Amino acid sequence: MKMYCTILSLFLVTACVQPGGKISLSNPHVQVVKEMFTAFNEHDWEKMAACYADSAQFLDPEYGPEMVTLSPSSLTKKYQELHRLFPDVHDEIRDIYGDKHHIIVEFVSSATGQDGKKWHLPICVVFTVENGKIIQDRTYYNKPSN
Repeated sequence: MKMYCTILSLFLVTACVQPGGKISLSNPHVQVVKEMFTAFNEHDWEKMAACYADSAQFLDPEYGPEMVTLSPSSLTKKYQELHRLFPDVHDEIRDIYGDKHHIIVEFVSSATGQDGKKWHLPICVVFTVENGKIIQDRTYYNKPSN
């Protein structure tokens, strides 16, 4: 019995993700976030928006310092406009961290501007996922100066 408890304890300790450690890719919340990034890179804005809850909350420098609530249709419109301005927009995931409901993604967004110049923007997002949908998207980046 003592051996069984020791093995079980070892298994539980190794199966846990330490705070700040990389997340287990078997976490279903990681899959939701990865599906969202895949849809983004395919420019499938309806599919991307479907990864979010009907009234997801967003914190983004574009909207100011407070959380805003966006519906899937307004999210779709936002990214259709982004795509119109930057037809080759693409996100490259660098790392994924987190635990349970919080998934943190570091990535670089890139595109070609209307002036023909390529830009790259490092971004970090903290997602909160519940019941298979993203309910919060807190995006952090330095807004490029014009």
